[in-house]
Amino acid sequence: MFMGEYQHSIDEKGRLTIPAKFREGLGTTFVITRGLDQCLFAYPMEEWKQLEERLKTLPFTKADARAFTRFFFSGATECEWDKQGRVNIPQNLREHAGMQKECVVIGVSNRVEVWSKERWEDYFAQSESSFGDIAEKLVDFQL
Repeated sequence: MFMGEYQHSIDEKGRLTIPAKFREGLGTTFVITRGLDQCLFAYPMEEWKQLEERLKTLPFTKADARAFTRFFFSGATECEWDKQGRVNIPQNLREHAGMQKECVVIGVSNRVEVWSKERWEDYFAQSESSFGDIAEKLVDFQL
């Protein structure tokens, strides 16, 4: 399980250091793709394969299903670590997430999310005030 929040910088070549505990969980080969809310999602290969199987069950006759799978898979790239524990984030994914220099890497249960620092701070500020309301709307959710 991934959890926690870490501040890191992306270099001019698009390389980002990921916390060691997240590297261990992601494994030697993993997938990064466009995430929702203008961030990136990183999945261990086993989790990616499970997600892929679930997405295959979406009805291709539905426009929303086709749009979502295109969005998700077209941005996906298989990644490996360099010797310094960094991952090279492709330009199209950096642009999607608005990543310039400062980034936030967070653990979200079965995945790692990578955010530009500004977008994360904006998202968190907006979400923090409605956290209780969001929790109330979730069916059968108990803390």
